[in-house]
Amino acid sequence: MCLAIPGEITSVHEKHGMRFGNVQFGGITREVCLEYQPQSVVGDFVLVHVGFAIAVVDREQAARTWEVLRELGETVDGDEP
Repeated sequence: MCLAIPGEITSVHEKHGMRFGNVQFGGITREVCLEYQPQSVVGDFVLVHVGFAIAVVDREQAARTWEVLRELGETVDGDEP
């Protein structure tokens, strides 16, 4: 089973000829490869698995996922987007 976490793209840039972005997961920002989601833009929410954005989701779906993670105790208070 794999787990993808939703996060919001805060910036997009190119690195080594590939499309990357900074994605915010609550209070944490990580660099994520956006090659699999070339249509994604700043402000979009993406599902991220092992550093790759694998799908674009809407804000409501991202919030529902964070709620489930919170209920499972898998977040730190204040981590939700």
